[in-house]
Amino acid sequence: MAGLGLTPVSIDPGSPVRRTYSYLGPTGTFTEAALAQVPEAREQIWRPVRNVGEALADVVVGRSDAAMIAIENSVDGGVSTAQDALATMPGLRIVGEYLVPVNFVLVSRPGQRLEDVALVAAHPVAYAQCLNWLSENLPEHAHVPAASNVASAVGIVDGVSEADAAIAPPGILEHYDLELLAEDIGDNTSAVTRFVLVSRTVAAPAPTGADKTSLIVELPEDHPGALLELLEQFATRGINLSLLASRPIGDALGRYRFVIDADGHIQDERMADALLGLRRFSPKVIFLGSYPRADRAIVRYPERYSDDVFVEARDWLRGLISGEPEE
Repeated sequence: MAGLGLTPVSIDPGSPVRRTYSYLGPTGTFTEAALAQVPEAREQIWRPVRNVGEALADVVVGRSDAAMIAIENSVDGGVSTAQDALATMPGLRIVGEYLVPVNFVLVSRPGQRLEDVALVAAHPVAYAQCLNWLSENLPEHAHVPAASNVASAVGIVDGVSEADAAIAPPGILEHYDLELLAEDIGDNTSAVTRFVLVSRTVAAPAPTGADKTSLIVELPEDHPGALLELLEQFATRGINLSLLASRPIGDALGRYRFVIDADGHIQDERMADALLGLRRFSPKVIFLGSYPRADRAIVRYPERYSDDVFVEARDWLRGLISGEPEE
């Protein structure tokens, strides 16, 4: 793929078939850094693409076995393009999540000095996250919007950008001949982006005790308390939500779907019971997957919501129905 850094790969007929992973390119992006965390992706084919929709379409049609996409940022919130794509493209399943610290560097052509920078190229989101540093160190600069964090720097390398410097991920320096003018220029040193690895629909991996379940749910109708009824499906089963975001469905004003991350696994009795409740309540529930949390934090919940309690309650009900004598 011209311009995206993809090197053709010749495969020996006798060698094992290599898997293909799509990610937002070109090389040097935060998405590539997330993909580098996936053990099974090492020594496989990495396919750089131009946007999230293309990455997921690769998976749907079989060009790739999986795609790495950004889903949430600790500063800017949910990535709406990714959330909307997952809501409207069937046959996809999240199989893992990965966290990448977000920090930026200021780079330029070799020989450029920081004090001579007047025009800075940057993706608008990256620019906003570095604005305090820029205001303090380059108070008279002007901003040139770029299509991506890497494109801002590539434009300087290729000579198609008039900018003196660019805001880019630190990994850019491993791939391009650029001058490092400043590092760690992000205003929020704790900024993190959450990425998810998406494959075609597969069974969820076995529960680990440190899992997350992702869903997209639509309300049945717009009436007072509808959202509360949705949330009660989780609250009454002791399930904590780590993400709740609304996205417009698009067919009419005031119609929304809700993107949900819930602590736990579909094989947990409380989560399975909650999903049954959602299915009865909502006209559309999209199960995106149950997978290990990136932070590996064990999910805690009150003992009254343990699997044994749910199993005992079902056994009790079956006994009532069958007419067994109560002890």
